[in-house]
Amino acid sequence: MSADHYFTAEPGAPIRRSEIEFTVAGRNYRLAVASGVFSAGRLDPGTAVLLRKATLPEAGAEGTFLDLGCGYGPIACVLASQAPRATVHAVDVNSRARELTTENAATLGLAGRIRVAAPDEVPDDVTFDEIWSNPPTHVGKAELHAILQQWMPRLAPGGVAWLVINRNLGGDSLHAWLVAGGWNVERVASQKGFRVLRVTGKSAD
Repeated sequence: MSADHYFTAEPGAPIRRSEIEFTVAGRNYRLAVASGVFSAGRLDPGTAVLLRKATLPEAGAEGTFLDLGCGYGPIACVLASQAPRATVHAVDVNSRARELTTENAATLGLAGRIRVAAPDEVPDDVTFDEIWSNPPTHVGKAELHAILQQWMPRLAPGGVAWLVINRNLGGDSLHAWLVAGGWNVERVASQKGFRVLRVTGKSAD
């Protein structure tokens, strides 16, 4: 039995490849997936709720987006498809996930606008107009908070972050933690046990 998790940097389990299909905003997507990557058997229910309930970028949207914990790239591919003028950074600690995201971006003709990277490969001066994430709650509360403390301050002025959290894995406590940190947080949806949070910067006094 493999001890690999989807947040393992270098999965050692044999690669078992397959494909999944899903539809977002009337577009059909077929993406390559593999063992050792988060939700390889299907589009994760939390990600599905996020893509259904959050406000997707408009076709004319420009700027720089972040898919934090991209997995095999479903969120990044949807964002890049929806907003052809935007650049999407797809970040994951898992090397196999990054390889799959690179492959899927190329297959969909999005390779020029999806920049796949490990967390420490994103230049420190890059800020994001939108941050999208189905964050890895199973790493534990302290590690989850550390991840968000690293990336949320890189939200550009006027930017927005969309997060989806399982209610039973700390969705409401994360909401409270973000508010305590000075963020404006709105719960825009609650579906199938998941909270979709819209997070913006601290209001001007």
